[in-house]
Amino acid sequence: MTIDVILGLQWGDEGKGKIVDYLAGNYDIVARFQGGPNAGHTLKFDGQKFVLHIIPSGIFREGITNLIGNGVVIDPVILKKELAGLREANVDYKSRLLVSKKAHLILPTHRLLDAASEAAKGKEKIGSTLKGIGPTYMDKTGRNGLRVGDIYTDSFRKKYEQLRNKHTQLLSIYPTIDFDLESLEKRWFESIETLRELPAVDGEYYINEALNSGKKVLAEGAQGSLLDIDFGTYPFVTSSNTITAGVCTGLGVAPQRIGEVIGITKAYCTRVGSGAFPTELHDEVGAELARVGQEFGATTGRPRRCGWIDLPALQYTIMINGVTQLVITKIDVMNDLETVKAATAYHVNGETTSALPFDFNCEEIQPVYTDYEGWKTSINDVTDFGDFPMEVKNYIRALESQLNVPITMISNGPERTKLVLRNAEATV
Repeated sequence: MTIDVILGLQWGDEGKGKIVDYLAGNYDIVARFQGGPNAGHTLKFDGQKFVLHIIPSGIFREGITNLIGNGVVIDPVILKKELAGLREANVDYKSRLLVSKKAHLILPTHRLLDAASEAAKGKEKIGSTLKGIGPTYMDKTGRNGLRVGDIYTDSFRKKYEQLRNKHTQLLSIYPTIDFDLESLEKRWFESIETLRELPAVDGEYYINEALNSGKKVLAEGAQGSLLDIDFGTYPFVTSSNTITAGVCTGLGVAPQRIGEVIGITKAYCTRVGSGAFPTELHDEVGAELARVGQEFGATTGRPRRCGWIDLPALQYTIMINGVTQLVITKIDVMNDLETVKAATAYHVNGETTSALPFDFNCEEIQPVYTDYEGWKTSINDVTDFGDFPMEVKNYIRALESQLNVPITMISNGPERTKLVLRNAEATV
């Protein structure tokens, strides 16, 4: 069996959680392969709203096993809070939520380093979520990180203290920030005991054995492809590989194991934090998209910058991910717009191009737009593609033609049931 992949194609917040939740019923296992509590996957069903930061979005589907892979960095305190939320919702997770022993742990001092480093940057800050993600991945690549498997060893406390002491020394080079490390550590070690209650597995063996036995596996990404550490809009990126290649290193599977790659994009575009955003709108249309789309970060609560969909950027992320099918989300947010625009090319240094420049943040990029007629009516109750207004169909078909990948699903509302299958036979 191959492993299917679902990931975001923009700067995150594309609506991956809802799509994973919808598709999870077709799979035996849902596995997160990178990122950490900087992710915020929102799901709405049965009149309730849930936001997951570390736990895979398949947890609400009965009978589905969920794996937190080795590429994920885990804050035990945040994980404990998420587990409490599952218990309150009467979700039986204890036998269905596994953790890779090789996943790295976020220490309290990782978060302090994150906050101190970001504060020291001043106007040059990258827009970190301040969850300790970057410092944790730095320790991982620096070969002195702390992993889930370490909590079961006799040397765990010693390794923790060595890493904490390194961090406190590093903190001395930054401007002073107020914190109560003793209190933070107390909560952290209490949360470690909750983490011990989850089955810890050798994730690479677990996933490969599952695939060899015929199990269907869905790999769930976090953030978005334009935030990839190697191929994103550097340096305003995250600290992990958010693209398909990250599945191989984040779960321990070979490249030939990759099957369907399902890319998620909003019908428009958003970004949280700093960094270039060529199609950003600073007018009433941008404000309308933010208001109707409730564009506030699920993790940070920060308002998202809004703009028109960027097709050159999508062509780029489709290419580097090997996307085989597309899902368009939040198209209903544009219900009241007279005109809908899509950037189809860039003007850069006097030339027209569809390629992303090397330094996306420093070049003067002017988007070239194509206009489409708006539909000026609610499409939230549409359940069949044929029932969409012609203007919606024209927009979808134009995107599909430009991107050269089939659009198989269209989300027309935040709830689990608000999803139109374009071609049922093309979806997994």
